[in-house]
Amino acid sequence: MIPMTAEYALRAIVWLASHSEQTQTSEQIATATQVPPRYLYKVLQSLAQAELIHSQPGPRGGYSLARSADQICLLDVINTVAPIARITSCPLSIKSHATELCPLHGELDKAYRQIENAFKKVTIAQLVNRPLSVTSFCETTTGKTDET
Repeated sequence: MIPMTAEYALRAIVWLASHSEQTQTSEQIATATQVPPRYLYKVLQSLAQAELIHSQPGPRGGYSLARSADQICLLDVINTVAPIARITSCPLSIKSHATELCPLHGELDKAYRQIENAFKKVTIAQLVNRPLSVTSFCETTTGKTDET
């Protein structure tokens, strides 16, 4: 399971990609994605610092993708807000494991590497353009989908 921060960031990016015709305010994004507004603001700041989104201040301001949705993969978003922690050295600081991970930690890191590779292969555009019978990734608080 990925951390909620990564889930929130992915919801925001997908929303922005599916509404790329105009900038979206943080309030619009928060309502549509059901992310707490104060938490979303911090997530949006991180995404802007990583240059995944643009932040335009002012009365007509808002947020938009900084690059095409087909140039942003899930791993880009996740690593911006909650990087997957790979195991590069013994978490127990056992000296005999200094040059090679033990079988347990080696297998755990192998799984983390596979997760990273899977997230690297999926772009935001693929999510937005996927032809499915379910078109919304979440419902707004009014009970309507983001498509209505």
